[in-house]
This record gives sequence, C-alpha cells and structure tokens, in this order.
Amino acid sequence: MAHQDYVSRSRAKNKKQSPYKKNVEPAPAVSIKVKMIAVFLLIALPAFGYLLWSIKDKQPETITTPQTTKTVKAKSTELPKPPEEKWTYVDDLKSKEVEVGEYEVTQKGPYKMQCGSFKTRKQAEALKAKIAFTGLEAIVSKSVGTSATWFKVYLGPYPKKRGAEKDKHKLKNNSVHGCKIWNWN
Repeated sequence: MAHQDYVSRSRAKNKKQSPYKKNVEPAPAVSIKVKMIAVFLLIALPAFGYLLWSIKDKQPETITTPQTTKTVKAKSTELPKPPEEKWTYVDDLKSKEVEVGEYEVTQKGPYKMQCGSFKTRKQAEALKAKIAFTGLEAIVSKSVGTSATWFKVYLGPYPKKRGAEKDKHKLKNNSVHGCKIWNWN
C-alpha cells in the first residue's frame, strides 16, 4: 500500500454546521436612547462643574428679611464655650487611689515531662532516639513496680512549667504525642 501525503492535501470542508455554534450576527448599531443619555451627560457634567466653581469663593451675605427688621449675620469663626459638666466622676478619677493587694507567687517546684512508659528497654530507647531527632535530650529510667518493671522516658527537670509546655509543643509538631507534665518528685 502506498503512503499518503496528508500534509500536502488540503483539509476537507465540513459541510454540516455544528449545533453548538450559532450564527453570529453583527451587533446592532448604538440605539437612540444610549446616544441621548451620552449627550445629556456631556452637557450636565460640565455645567455642574461650572456651578461648583462659580460658588466656591462666595461668602454668605447679610440678609434682611422682609417681615422683620432683623438682620441675619454671617456665622462667626469663634467657637462656642464648652458646656459645663454635670458629672462628677471626672474629678473623682483624678483623686482616686488604687489599693494594691500584696500576694506571693509560690513556686510549685521543678517539673518533668514523661513521654512514655514501656516494658522493654528497646522500645524506650527507640522513643529516646525519636526525641533526640527533635533536638531535645530524653532520659530513660528503670522503675520496678509490684507486678512488672517499667522503662520510663522523660525530659527535665524544668524550673517552670512554661518551658515544659514549649518542649511539649515542639515534640507534638514532630509526631511525638502523649507527653504529660508532672511535678518532679
């Protein structure tokens, strides 16, 4: 079979009209209504601007009303006197003294943060290594109970609880969950 040259051959014209394409008609000319609005705006805006410009420097004049002999004067530039205060709390606040109670802040002591308790030392060492990757140093201690021996992983001592909370959030951001803060005993 011979090879056909598809590039040199022109594309066949599609005789069917696509149902999705509608015949596009040229947009109708601008209507008379739109032209009238445009003309009105071209006349009204400059006229309004001229009106504002013409009254910008005028001062109010003295006006005599026909019914009475009163003369209305232009407003003065002086400010009126401030009204007298009818409240006394302003003076009371100036002479008020605040009583300060004395109290002592007691330190509850150093804190430790326990992150795990395991039956095997291997599990405790694995958690200690995971904590070390966060930049903190953990300690594994052996605790002998009545029924079994436990290996506890903890951090500390912390002089203030705020330091322990800070490290707890750092561990939580690095997928070490379940740490509890206790008093150091």
